[in-house]
Amino acid sequence: MRPLDFAIAGTFVVVVIGAVLYATLVDGGRPDADLAISLSVLASDLEEPARESATSGLRFAVAAVLSPSAMLEEYEALEGYLEDRLARPVELVRGKGYAEINALVRSRDVALALVCSGAFVLGRRDFGMQALVVPVVNGAATYRSYLIVGSSSDIATWDDLRGRAFAFTDPLSNSGRLVPVYMLVEMGESPEEFFDRFIFTYAHDRSVNAVAVGLVDAAAVDSLVYDQMVLRDPLVASATRVIWESPPYGINPIVVHPDADPALRRELEEFFLGMAEDPEGQVVLALLGIDSFAMPDPGGYETIEQMIEATAGW
Repeated sequence: MRPLDFAIAGTFVVVVIGAVLYATLVDGGRPDADLAISLSVLASDLEEPARESATSGLRFAVAAVLSPSAMLEEYEALEGYLEDRLARPVELVRGKGYAEINALVRSRDVALALVCSGAFVLGRRDFGMQALVVPVVNGAATYRSYLIVGSSSDIATWDDLRGRAFAFTDPLSNSGRLVPVYMLVEMGESPEEFFDRFIFTYAHDRSVNAVAVGLVDAAAVDSLVYDQMVLRDPLVASATRVIWESPPYGINPIVVHPDADPALRRELEEFFLGMAEDPEGQVVLALLGIDSFAMPDPGGYETIEQMIEATAGW
């Protein structure tokens, strides 16, 4: 399904939901923070649920950086390739919130997971979560947070967002929540007091679409997701624009539990690091929009650590 392709039924539902929620957002009065609307709940009919499996093979969790329907083709290709190369059953666990993915890694209910960089830093603090490998995209193992608005919006700065409606992604997202909250704290503000309304979309493509259809005035999103959406669908570029971008941060890593079996860890490292050298692996990487995988930079997430410290309590 292409984003913003309003001719197809799935996205039409998103637009209908957007209209309903927009009416809620502009209806006067400030709700408590715990009334922030979750698009992932209201648009549940568009989601692909995490697939259950009776196998006892390798379980690989993928955080929903994109909405589950958008992740389907790419990550099923990775699942099949991983299963073939490791010669064991693989179960892909997808469409979960970032906190739930962290919990699955902590309990060792999954062998490995692709997590958001913000969730990784919190998992590293919590139980010693370790980065196994990181994707390299467009020659770099970094990404940014973009502040996006509608193409005809008069918003030009962070201060212009005062009293507007805003979309966060996941509560543990770096680019989709931590960065904008950090910017507000630096301004001496809080989301509850600064914005008129805010919502959690639980996926970056949903946040982009929320801005595009006028559900919210602005959103903070993963630069890699936004840039890929612009490449794939000109409607995204015509309906939205970037007005600010953050410094670079360490990219979303593939992680394991600190007590992961050393032999399995070495096997997985070799698998991911070797994908770019294998013709079939190159096909899967291209579907994912990834050049290759590399070993993580130990200091690549320190800026995120500092922002977490600065926003403690928010």
